[in-house]
Amino acid sequence: MATYDEVRGVLGQTLQLGDRTLTLMPDTPLLGNLPELDSMAVVNLIAALEDQFGFAIEDDEISADVFATMASLARFVDQKLVQ
Repeated sequence: MATYDEVRGVLGQTLQLGDRTLTLMPDTPLLGNLPELDSMAVVNLIAALEDQFGFAIEDDEISADVFATMASLARFVDQKLVQ
């Protein structure tokens, strides 16, 4: 759950969600649900995740499935951390 909380914090900070960050639950849809998460925000979020967790994300690793929900995004980060 620690990774999830960290990912949620990075997302909230990157999108400047403020207190709304705390309302993001594992099943919260991201793409299409958060107006702040547009294509530029995805690029900024990827960079922020790379900085926070110290890994690189390749273009071919990114798909809509990764950004489907908070849980899918946290799961992606967990997978990157064990590589």
